[in-house]
Amino acid sequence: MTNRQRPVRGGFLGRAIAVFGAAASAAAAVEAHRSPSRRDLDILGIDARSFSRIQQR
Repeated sequence: MTNRQRPVRGGFLGRAIAVFGAAASAAAAVEAHRSPSRRDLDILGIDARSFSRIQQR
């Protein structure tokens, strides 16, 4: 019987790390008054068009 291991990047742990990294990157961009990358917003499940309509106070 063979045991095929799934790559970490496609598993739960890889996904969790990707979400954490995207959140940290998006937060740093917002703090620097820049817009986050579309890729980071997609990973977080945020629509880039909707995010661009948010106005800072």
